[in-house]
Amino acid sequence: MSHRDQGSVIHRQIQQDWANREYIEVITTSIKKIADFLNSFDTSCRSKLAMLNEKLTALERRVEYIEARITKGETLS
Repeated sequence: MSHRDQGSVIHRQIQQDWANREYIEVITTSIKKIADFLNSFDTSCRSKLAMLNEKLTALERRVEYIEARITKGETLS
């Protein structure tokens, strides 16, 4: 193999290496974006579920209070 052919092979290998590195960078960046989205989604869901839990707890207390008043025969007014 001539010196020129060897140079051409090395040049192709270098180009392929850079193409591989760019591909890996795109994949890595995409994975990071997905992870960031999932973490944000998790935080949002947990916050909304906590708020819903507080509302349900308040409603449960009101229902228990109303049930207790009805059991005692009191009016709701």
